[in-house]
Amino acid sequence: MGSHDATSPRLALRWLRERTQHITDQLDAAYARPGLHWLTDEAEHERALAYLTGGTGYQLTLYDESTHYVLLAYRAGATP
Repeated sequence: MGSHDATSPRLALRWLRERTQHITDQLDAAYARPGLHWLTDEAEHERALAYLTGGTGYQLTLYDESTHYVLLAYRAGATP
């Protein structure tokens, strides 16, 4: 849990990458795979950046057998 105020869409994307890395580091290999794939998916990063730059939020969900991790990035003042 937590939040972070980023001053630009690019910094918000950097935060998403950092949090995703922290979460995948703690998951078993099978559950970490989707997050590890996302970390190397440059096309998806560009898509996320385009959403954030355009004012649309971006969500990434990771999970294991007991917990869902939902990472959200959205413009300040927007409804997530």
